[in-house]
Amino acid sequence: MSGTRRGNDGHGRLGAMASGLAVAVGCVLFLGGFAWAAVVYQPYTVPTGSMSPTVDPGDRVLAERMDGADVRRGDVVVFTDEAWGAIPMIKRVVGVGGDTVACCDEDGRLTVDGTPLDEPYLSSGPAAGEQAPASPRDFTAEVPPGRIFLLGDERAGSLDSRVHLEDANQGSVPLSAVQGRVDAVAWPMEGMIGRPATFAELPGGVSAEGPLPLQCAAIVVGAALILGGAVYGPVAARLSRRRPVAGEAR
Repeated sequence: MSGTRRGNDGHGRLGAMASGLAVAVGCVLFLGGFAWAAVVYQPYTVPTGSMSPTVDPGDRVLAERMDGADVRRGDVVVFTDEAWGAIPMIKRVVGVGGDTVACCDEDGRLTVDGTPLDEPYLSSGPAAGEQAPASPRDFTAEVPPGRIFLLGDERAGSLDSRVHLEDANQGSVPLSAVQGRVDAVAWPMEGMIGRPATFAELPGGVSAEGPLPLQCAAIVVGAALILGGAVYGPVAARLSRRRPVAGEAR
């Protein structure tokens, strides 16, 4: 009988150690993922429909804190500029310093330095599958160095760089005004906002994906380890009490 207790106690201790290790690693991943995300990302609530259908009014988005120098065409950014009312706004970057942004070509598309852009993130036209013109009004703007040109995805109603075309900088915003790049819609949980391939062939390409998927993976794996470790410990202890040692009569 004493041999049985020693053997079972050994199995119980091993199970408790494995359970404790899983919970400890899970806590590191779970809490570390949240802490990492809190440092990198800032939440914002979208007040208007100017970025529909990409982001709808009332959506809660996560914007990666970043320096304006890292902005690329196609990024959806949060920025604050005095000329735009000094409140945080969310728009899509369609031109950077040195670009000539114009609309529309004969197919109703936006062009950057003469290159037409297919913009799948825009709303469709009244007929199913029909793409609405990239802008209801024609315009041309030359973006000064160190600045960006911004449009909303809901081109018919968005108050964006087109409204400020008569300004000295033709509606552009300084890179220093950028506070973050929107990576995901957190609520409702609609997932990541990808980098549009339409800008990938232009000089500078598109920006790299943010770390949010890795942070979410750390949180999910951490939660699974915590739950699994918490369940495994008592189960292993119960099984060890029932498991006979070698040579014991059954």
